[in-house]
Amino acid sequence: MTLNLLIGNKAYSSWSLRAWLLLKQFDIAFEESLVPLYGPESKEKLLAFSPAGKVPALRCDEILVWESLAIVEFIAERFSDLAIWPRDPAARALARSLSAEMHSGFTALRGEYPTNFRRAPRAIASPSPAAAADIARIDAAWRDARERFGAHGPFLFGEFSAADAMFAPVVCRFSTYMLDVSPQAQDYMRAIEALPAYREWVESGRAEPWTLDKFEK
Repeated sequence: MTLNLLIGNKAYSSWSLRAWLLLKQFDIAFEESLVPLYGPESKEKLLAFSPAGKVPALRCDEILVWESLAIVEFIAERFSDLAIWPRDPAARALARSLSAEMHSGFTALRGEYPTNFRRAPRAIASPSPAAAADIARIDAAWRDARERFGAHGPFLFGEFSAADAMFAPVVCRFSTYMLDVSPQAQDYMRAIEALPAYREWVESGRAEPWTLDKFEK
């Protein structure tokens, strides 16, 4: 079985990080294909890999999967011996629910605080009421998961899972823009930022030659 993951710029592509970090953290071998985003030939190159024309996308031999959560579920099925999702049914249900909420929501936070892994931490404008509500909801969700299921490790459900991969770009946003979150959320952020795979992604993003002004707030 050969896995090939299509990703965008590591400096900016939050969606790419999710699948990439999951594979790295569970030590699943894969090949990486990177297409710089928002260039004159970007769309053509993305469409040559996936009909959605977006990242991430995963090829497994003759099978193509795109969209972060679909990739997560495919990996969980193919590597069922690994705890991609928590083993406990209640924890797994919450992990899936939070991941789906992350996948579809928090649009105000995304719009006001774009992902930028190369940006030095610096506060900008205070969040709008909508973004503040997003931040508060994520903080509360993290604290709830940690309090209920996080006794056996530093991550949302103790051990690293797909839910942590889904929220890893939010850790970048909270840290980069110095957003106000609870001490429990800060502890969780430090656990994500300490992952060797996360640090590898950040360092690679900082070394990239491409700069996109739209993400450089």
